[in-house]
Amino acid sequence: MLLLHGYLSQKESFYYQIKSLSQYFKVTAPDILGFGKSSPLDEAYSVGNYCRWLEDFIKKAKLDRPHIIAHSFGARVAIRYLSGNRDRAGKLVITGGAGIVKPRSPRYMRRVKAYRRVKKLFPKFAERHFGSAEYRTLSPIMRESYKKIVNEDLQSFASGIENETLLIYGRSDTVTPPDEEGAVFNGLIRGSRLELIDGGHFCFSENPSVFNKLIYNFLTGK
Repeated sequence: MLLLHGYLSQKESFYYQIKSLSQYFKVTAPDILGFGKSSPLDEAYSVGNYCRWLEDFIKKAKLDRPHIIAHSFGARVAIRYLSGNRDRAGKLVITGGAGIVKPRSPRYMRRVKAYRRVKKLFPKFAERHFGSAEYRTLSPIMRESYKKIVNEDLQSFASGIENETLLIYGRSDTVTPPDEEGAVFNGLIRGSRLELIDGGHFCFSENPSVFNKLIYNFLTGK
């Protein structure tokens, strides 16, 4: 079993899954490049770059078609990595999966234009006052990587997944709302099943007993 954490997170976010599921599976949980205790990025990575990193990691770790559990950003990587390549993994579990680019609102587009104008004259001010709090904490390389990642729509890749897939979303998730991301991925990934549990974007750590039971039953066919 291979666990892929979310953006600005690390393998310890899966503490309850590692502790519980290690009783039944061999669990591998890396810090994805650029996060946790891994090496920093030396260039701006896209989802495609992270897929190549993942392929190399799986080979070096000698994992043979592992089941993949992926959260948020980790799900972006897993979706693109497995699209059209079902033999790369066993079953797939996506929780709080991201990767759907929604139509930009007029307000959003006005803010983008304002940012570009201000950046030309006052670049430091623009970087401090525009963008999400998450974005403003990033280094220059990570900011460029972040923009590449969040602006890539993965719907076409999701429709190419043939692995048996379970989608688990928190009912209170406001980052990747289940009636948006969850429902869309459920419609795109053939044969997938969508489960909603109590909790938010980190429902797997907020409600671990229910989450872990769903995973165990899904992976063992019970």
